[in-house]
Amino acid sequence: MAKHVATLACTHHPFYFKATTALPDQQMPQAAEWKHKVEAYRDTLARAQPDILVMIGSDHFHQIFLDNCPQFLIGKAPLYDATFYNEMREFGIPKYTLQGDEDMSRFLHQSLMDQNFDFAFSNELKVDHSIVCPIITVRPQNDLPIVPIYTNIFAPPLHSPRRFYDLGCAIRRAIADYPSSKRVAVIGTGHLSLELGGPRQFMETGPDPVFDRQAIEWLRSGNVEAILENVTHPSMEKSGNATHGFLNFILMLGVAGSEGADYVDSLDLFHTMEAYFTWYPKERAA
Repeated sequence: MAKHVATLACTHHPFYFKATTALPDQQMPQAAEWKHKVEAYRDTLARAQPDILVMIGSDHFHQIFLDNCPQFLIGKAPLYDATFYNEMREFGIPKYTLQGDEDMSRFLHQSLMDQNFDFAFSNELKVDHSIVCPIITVRPQNDLPIVPIYTNIFAPPLHSPRRFYDLGCAIRRAIADYPSSKRVAVIGTGHLSLELGGPRQFMETGPDPVFDRQAIEWLRSGNVEAILENVTHPSMEKSGNATHGFLNFILMLGVAGSEGADYVDSLDLFHTMEAYFTWYPKERAA
């Protein structure tokens, strides 16, 4: 059976690459600290020595739109074209080609269907910065095959926080059942409080720093009960019009098994708080 070696949950700020590769006199004041934190976080994946990455993200209306919007989708392609034109233009993100693992995609798709998650699939998926950014930050050599999973966090109606958590648990079970000796790491990206295009977009912190601090503590301690008791669609909307990206963090806590995180870091970065979590699977009693 496959060995689940690490779970990583992080933000996917699209300006990271541009901010940290600009000439020194053109970099933002936080660039050096941001780069240092990302490189320290990167080591948490490297030490797990994964063979394959299961990657959870959300399409930002690049390939998936309101004419046909699945709640959950898995990629089943041998290769994934990455980075859309506007991401190159606005954020300076390079073009990428990511290698897929068709066999694991097929297995996970069937397993998740068997666990009552009706997944759409794509053999021609193109991925955006929700998956490209963690490649840039935690695996810049881009040397491992991926299985991409997309969740809908943008177009209502959205699944409940509980459903996202349950999906994370199902992904963990599917990896454990995969008939392979491969070492599998799961990387998922979302965000804490976030406002896009609204009056709270350009604050010195995220739009709801109280929620941000509480969310980090919930994830640090693996307190899924508190999350499911306190986090609702209306509460996320109150914290910022794009805070529903936190649903992917809830999913990742399901993948991790509701354990306390082994690594936690964060950075206030003008309009958002960047956050980085890593869990290493614990041995469970039979």
